[in-house]
Amino acid sequence: MDSPHIPVLLDEVVKEFSSTEFDKVFFIDATIGYGGHSKAILESSQNIHLIGIDRDSEAVEFSKKRLNSFGSRINILHGTFSEKINEAIKLAGDNKIIGILADIGVSSLQLDKIDRGFSFDSPNLDMRMNQNDELTAYKIINNYSQYKLEQIFKDFGEIRNSKKIATAIINNRPIESGLELANLIEKTEGRWSGTHPATQIFQAIRIEVNGELNQLENLLKEIELFARNNKLNGSKIAIITFHSLEDRIVKDKFRDWANSCICPPEVMKCSCGDNHDIGEILTKKPIIATEKEISKNRRSRSAKLRLFQIN
Repeated sequence: MDSPHIPVLLDEVVKEFSSTEFDKVFFIDATIGYGGHSKAILESSQNIHLIGIDRDSEAVEFSKKRLNSFGSRINILHGTFSEKINEAIKLAGDNKIIGILADIGVSSLQLDKIDRGFSFDSPNLDMRMNQNDELTAYKIINNYSQYKLEQIFKDFGEIRNSKKIATAIINNRPIESGLELANLIEKTEGRWSGTHPATQIFQAIRIEVNGELNQLENLLKEIELFARNNKLNGSKIAIITFHSLEDRIVKDKFRDWANSCICPPEVMKCSCGDNHDIGEILTKKPIIATEKEISKNRRSRSAKLRLFQIN
């Protein structure tokens, strides 16, 4: 099956997880999407078994069909990665888990399929990754208070003039579609060459709809709990992010995981035991797409891959 989504940093991910010295190991793809990374990793070694997770039922069904030829080597769970990572790790049993991958970006199909409501041309306002969820972009745009709109634009879109945009939205309700919202923002902000002025606003709404930052933080918390209970010894954690908010969360958490001493900075002598690290950071700077990849897949230009090795 041809995938509607081009996986970013595919060669770099496969390089990190393809080789294994064990007879049977597990790999967890916490955002399996349309199976691009998973398919390549499964093809790289006959010893790898995959547990995939995705909150988008359309992606789950597609990946089940696409990866069907791998038979019993695959198991795909429907749900958010923060909810299902616990189940996925337990499904591996006593077998080694060589790695956990989370590609935090929105899939190309979600962006390009106009009725999903993610794009500037959409005839609706949806943006749900899981279409069973209740909160939609329409409810946010038409029901949130001005103050709450300002906050999500500022916090999740890093918009400086969030008040101006929130006021324009309040004064033009109801807003029925992504196209209408994008046009309103363009009218309010003006249009220059380069990025569409609605880009960060749409990002902020999407993050709010799907609770994306909370999901990422909860995933990392769950991984840390298992690591501290010696359930992920030798596992490699790979997180791909697409904007600074996500990347900052991953960078800070990896740094915390690598800190052996957790005493406050003002303490003159360590009293914590100096044994709190769970591994080491493998990427001092994030891995980014090559110019060749960007030329083939423009959406890869903002992707950043960070890696952490659990002891």
